[in-house]
Amino acid sequence: MKSWVVLFLLFPCILLSQTTDKNGKDISVSPMVDGTILVPSTTEKPPLAILIGGSGPIDRNGNQQMMKNNSLKFLAEALYDNDIAVFRYDKRIVKQIKDRTLNEESIHFDDFIKDAIDVIEYFKRSKAFSKIYVIGHSQGSLVGMIAAQNRADGFISLAGAGQEIDDVIVDQLEKQAPGLKDNARESFDDMRANGVAVNYNPGLASIFRPQIQPFLITWMNYNPQTEIAKLTIPVLIINGEKDLQVQVSEAEKLKEASPNAQFEIIPSMNHILKEIEGDGIENSKSYNEPSRPIIPKVVEVISTFILQ
Repeated sequence: MKSWVVLFLLFPCILLSQTTDKNGKDISVSPMVDGTILVPSTTEKPPLAILIGGSGPIDRNGNQQMMKNNSLKFLAEALYDNDIAVFRYDKRIVKQIKDRTLNEESIHFDDFIKDAIDVIEYFKRSKAFSKIYVIGHSQGSLVGMIAAQNRADGFISLAGAGQEIDDVIVDQLEKQAPGLKDNARESFDDMRANGVAVNYNPGLASIFRPQIQPFLITWMNYNPQTEIAKLTIPVLIINGEKDLQVQVSEAEKLKEASPNAQFEIIPSMNHILKEIEGDGIENSKSYNEPSRPIIPKVVEVISTFILQ
């Protein structure tokens, strides 16, 4: 609690110092949330975009161990170049892994929602920005749309699912490993009914390991279509046609639930915002190409939405 109070008292002088380079300023928003803010010097009170990363131990740059593509770093820097302030942060599990305090069984989806709410409220208290927009990527889309409710001025879903996570996984298995689909469906149904799945195929152990079932159950409690329909703020839904993880049909489901939302499908964009002109091999390789830039179109669409 003391560290939180100290950080809050220091907050105005940290925040109001404008960024003149793309290294930004590092900020600890809470004991569990560390991030970097970029604040353009061209505007006294610019709009702020808060970036929320996807599933796994994703850091503020969009990277995790053995997979470095800098997607969120490049997005933050590009928005900053368009006079938009940007805060991006490490997911709490990144900090827990570094501190050797990670306990998989204690992780709940609601923890990520709480962290996002803490970030929004932290910057709202500063009164340093004209508006606050939440940009949720992949899993962060659901986290962001929940956190943004009655708190933010706008929400952007970036490659976010339109179904509950168990339905998304079953759909993915139908395309990638159809022989495991029925067992996965039964296992998810067991989790919903009994709070645990025990009769899952060994080939699905990475999904149904007992240590992560509590997290999955809390994630399954939220339906993206239900949550996005609660938003009364401007909404932008973006997906790429080259996305191997989240199909365009998922974005279409979000649009159905939020008919007034702006809807943008970017033909050659993949899940990590990179432009893919070739085949699946190029697409897969891009996940570990840290110098490969993100597609300019996604920056253009997001910037126009925020600055309009």
